[in-house]
Amino acid sequence: MAATPTVMFADLTGSTGVFEKFGNEAATRTVTALTDWIAEVCRAHGGRVVKTLGDGVLATFPAGADAIEAAVQMQREHARRSTRHGLVHRLQLQVGLACGEVVEVAADCFGDAVNVAARLSNLSGARQILATESVVQQVASPAPGTRFHPLGSVPVRGREQEIPLFRIDWEEDASTDMMTIPAFDGPAPTPFARPAVGAIELHFLENGRVFSSDQLPVHLGRAREAEFLVPDPRVSRLHARIVRHYRSFVLVDLSSNGTCVRFQGAPTPVSLRRNECVLHDSGEIALGPDFGDWSVPTVRFELRLR
Repeated sequence: MAATPTVMFADLTGSTGVFEKFGNEAATRTVTALTDWIAEVCRAHGGRVVKTLGDGVLATFPAGADAIEAAVQMQREHARRSTRHGLVHRLQLQVGLACGEVVEVAADCFGDAVNVAARLSNLSGARQILATESVVQQVASPAPGTRFHPLGSVPVRGREQEIPLFRIDWEEDASTDMMTIPAFDGPAPTPFARPAVGAIELHFLENGRVFSSDQLPVHLGRAREAEFLVPDPRVSRLHARIVRHYRSFVLVDLSSNGTCVRFQGAPTPVSLRRNECVLHDSGEIALGPDFGDWSVPTVRFELRLR
């Protein structure tokens, strides 16, 4: 009996801004080269490239471990090349992995796993890999520098039930306090339920407020209409929005400069440019492109459980 395939959706963030700033010819050449390279990495790990989607690649793998290895290699190599190439560093990778049966029709594939992988790619944010529990369970032991961080049961758009997800941390110098998942012996563990998040606490300088779930959405920005005010000229009038999706709090970037999230204990920040990510535990939100500038306006956050 054939193994259940793992579906990968790898997407490039920031392509719209690259086309706007550098023009169609240079942007098309760069995006095409990157998607071709993503496809090569997938094939090198036993994956089958189903199709390319402008700035994304859809592929299937016979085993979850192969898909994870491919995704980790992509992120590591792209991180290295991003430090050397002017255009490439503006394009970051976000990857979603899901396991399930697929139906192939006319050189395309369909199924719930395809939809979930695409949703996870959008949900993950730049430089991140999100995977369903069924993908992670296929790995006997994480490779050096790779760690699986459980996010609990997360709502995914288009699905009635929440899905247990893991963030795959891929930086080789990742902090050792990230949870690693040992070999899965015996029956699969029972999916864990995450306690409902009841409120989010925000702090900027001396300003601190707690917003309960029924007070959302909350806007962060320098305009008076922002529920959480960050009076800095570098901050957009309404820079970002925190919304409630079922039992999760989700941060949505609304700005022209971008928003960056650094979770407590995570080695890699999440960059957002007109996209979103699920907030969990605690961390910092930089109302700007990254944390490279020590003076970037930064909001500390902490989720409170009911």
